[in-house]
Amino acid sequence: MSPHQPMLHYGEPAQDWESQALPLGNGHLGVMVFGEVERERLQFTEKTLWSGGPGADGYDHGDWKPARLHALRGIQEEIDRVLVVDPESVAGHLGKPRHAFGAFQNLGEVVIDVLHDSSATDYSRTLDVAQALAGVRYTVDGVVFTREYFTSYPGNVLVGRLTAEQPGAVSLKIGIAARTEASVVVDGSVIAVSGRLSDNGLYYMARLAVRAAGGTKRVEDGRVVVEGADAVEFMLAAATNYSPVHPDYRGDDPTVLVAAAISAATSTSYDGLRQVHVADYRDLFDQCSLDIGQPARMPTPTDRLLSDYGENSQVDRALEALFFDYGRYLLISSSRAGSLPANLQGVWNDSDSPPWGADYHVNINLQMNYWPAEPTGLGATAEPLFDFIETLRPPGRLTAGTMYDSPGWVVHNETNPYGFTGVHDWPLSFWFPEAAAWLTQHLYDHYRFTLDEDFLRRRAYPAMSEAAEFWLANLRTDSRDGSLVVTPSLSPEHGDYTAGAAMSQQIVWDLFTNTLEAATALDVDPTFRARLSDALARLDPGLRIGSWGQLQEWKADLDDPDDDHRHVSHLFALHPGRQISPLVDAGLAEAAEVSLRARGDGGTGWSKAWKINFWARLRDGEHAHLMLGQQLAHSTLPNLFDTHPPFQIDGNLGAVSGITEMLLASHTGVIDILPALPPAWPTGSVLGLRARGAVGVDINWHHGAATRITLRPDSDRELTVRSPLLRSAWLLDLSTGEQVTILRSAEDWMTFEAHAGRVYVAASADHR
Repeated sequence: MSPHQPMLHYGEPAQDWESQALPLGNGHLGVMVFGEVERERLQFTEKTLWSGGPGADGYDHGDWKPARLHALRGIQEEIDRVLVVDPESVAGHLGKPRHAFGAFQNLGEVVIDVLHDSSATDYSRTLDVAQALAGVRYTVDGVVFTREYFTSYPGNVLVGRLTAEQPGAVSLKIGIAARTEASVVVDGSVIAVSGRLSDNGLYYMARLAVRAAGGTKRVEDGRVVVEGADAVEFMLAAATNYSPVHPDYRGDDPTVLVAAAISAATSTSYDGLRQVHVADYRDLFDQCSLDIGQPARMPTPTDRLLSDYGENSQVDRALEALFFDYGRYLLISSSRAGSLPANLQGVWNDSDSPPWGADYHVNINLQMNYWPAEPTGLGATAEPLFDFIETLRPPGRLTAGTMYDSPGWVVHNETNPYGFTGVHDWPLSFWFPEAAAWLTQHLYDHYRFTLDEDFLRRRAYPAMSEAAEFWLANLRTDSRDGSLVVTPSLSPEHGDYTAGAAMSQQIVWDLFTNTLEAATALDVDPTFRARLSDALARLDPGLRIGSWGQLQEWKADLDDPDDDHRHVSHLFALHPGRQISPLVDAGLAEAAEVSLRARGDGGTGWSKAWKINFWARLRDGEHAHLMLGQQLAHSTLPNLFDTHPPFQIDGNLGAVSGITEMLLASHTGVIDILPALPPAWPTGSVLGLRARGAVGVDINWHHGAATRITLRPDSDRELTVRSPLLRSAWLLDLSTGEQVTILRSAEDWMTFEAHAGRVYVAASADHR
């Protein structure tokens, strides 16, 4: 789709997993490629290989015993009396130690010892982001050797090919370095690894098949040895007996699944496997492309691009565009239908005890992973998130009943693939019962982007309405002003415990508003709609301007102007919420900006990514671009992984969302063209964005102003578009060649009736 060729490339092999190895993935399998000349390492994971959960000693989903309800009521009463309660004093009452929560596990490494002199020259290591292909190329004694790897989603296999320009020059030993409890069996050209995790008995299986063109093959010390071949190819498949079904989370023996994947792969040529893989991947990746003035090819190695960022505008544009493409690549690679959603590290992990367990933090991180999915044409990658939300509802109902004696479903701060919906005992983060409400925002946003009423009826609305039932039952009346508030509420990882913290109120407002809109669209549940309307009218919206002009983080004016905490949670209403917009309420937008400036531009990688989105929503493209630069310069590793530190993928994906928000906004119901275009990108184009209302959008701009806007609606509906160029615009329906009547509602705004299957093009008078 784009003339640019996004590619990461390096002049040396990787030595470090986190910062240098290059990722491949198909949603299920994650692979990190090192590219060492003498000993190649392909470290791999299978996303369902998780310790803990059912079968592990003491696992209880994090739920309280019923007696803890009295502690909850006591904390609520204490807050009613004193307004603020210290987190440390609450933890012992409301929190509880986690038992058998588990962690994402490493499965093993494909290890290839290459049997030639290791003194290589002309070395190159690449990751072709446009085709999802990793490559290694070098010369030894005048012979050029190449390697290519990919992870096929259609075949669910890792595939590799090692070749040389000279016939018979490929000799190697290939095997699997497996987990300590695993058994390894070699049968001809197939290496089988199997075992059970020691704590929960989860069964896993991997198979590696090797085939060679020419030469000889034999088995030696658990490895396949190939000598004198023209080329060597291999295929790896892996699976577990995990199943996303509460309460056991166990399914079929994976042996048959793995054997079938290997059989299908080995009966297909390498070129055939590659062709199917590239076509499948590009069907997603090519949905969207970005041109901000970057060169078609950038010869500078990627690590040099990163280290030189800020010194040369051409280098900067190349890196920024590559970061956008790479983020979309990471989302496609770590989240495909049928897999678990992308976790804190996507689908990549080399440890049995990764940071934070590589789990699902749902006080922003999991949600941030999916912010760019719908607007950049990757809605299909959100299917695992939607499935995951569905699997959380049964345990979430139990937690709601056990902990709150309540209907509905609830999830707290973090969860795992085994339905952990309760709490743990870290004082500053364990309490976040708003997580389920926030997760359902993604369901409703999918409807807003697609207008798929069947999805709304079958998948989104049931989860939304059940989450709303929980909050209808658990809001309390604030005796001070009669409003409905969340209590106890905690602004995430910041404290203190109060009634009606801003983020809590804003999330519940978002849930009630979305659910009411959904029920109205479906024309269902009139009694429930009346209850929601009444609660919304009484709900404290969590929007207050404090004594120094800030948007208050708490209901009481407790904000410290010298506080630079990484969480700016009380700006949820600005992004990803839709309560605050400069076009709707300038006063609240100004207060949000005061808070954002007070917090500063520092923070961890994901925090900087969120701030890109905040500044874009405030229509300040220059500051949004500054935050992108801060993330690249200070929170990005040489392989372009975002670092918290350590590596967390949410920063990569949040940055893609931020770049998109700079170019197109639609959260208010208006298609807002170039709302926060930075001065650093005066001329460019973006093709294939999606706007709410089921509209495809292409934008070309020059000297900082849109010159051509193309709209492709999926359905008949009224569209309102905002762009300064429209003061002198004409609108052409390409399906008929006729001009469409323009009805203006305000300066810079255009409203017209659009029809599905037609393409509408608006251009300034100077660029017809």
